[in-house]
Amino acid sequence: MSFEDTYRLSAHAVLTNELGEVLQLRATYADRNWGLPGGALDPGETIHEALLRECSEELGRAVRIDYLSGVYYHRVYGSHVFIFRAHFDDSGVITLSGEHSEMAYFPLAELSPVQRRRVQDCLDFDGRVKSAKF
Repeated sequence: MSFEDTYRLSAHAVLTNELGEVLQLRATYADRNWGLPGGALDPGETIHEALLRECSEELGRAVRIDYLSGVYYHRVYGSHVFIFRAHFDDSGVITLSGEHSEMAYFPLAELSPVQRRRVQDCLDFDGRVKSAKF
């Protein structure tokens, strides 16, 4: 690795409803998959700043960070993903940005295998940050 090499970094939030279902957003770009709220870090941002900004942009609402639960490497994207447990600051309405076409809460069992592992690690947080490669 040289000094000029860069890595992709992103921060994502695990937000649940009163039934314990996980909030997912459907992207309007790339493969239009469902995913956790959040996104790429901008130059000069911390992972916490990026998560707060991304959630505000994508959901139209502020979130409060509870803890960092995991850091995961995704070979396909050449990226590291930081997963945080978070909750909404208020009981307002979610207003999606143009980056997402719809939102829904899903039971853990309905998430993709990678997403399920990251979310389960988050929900089972024992004070130790987990890591894995996918």
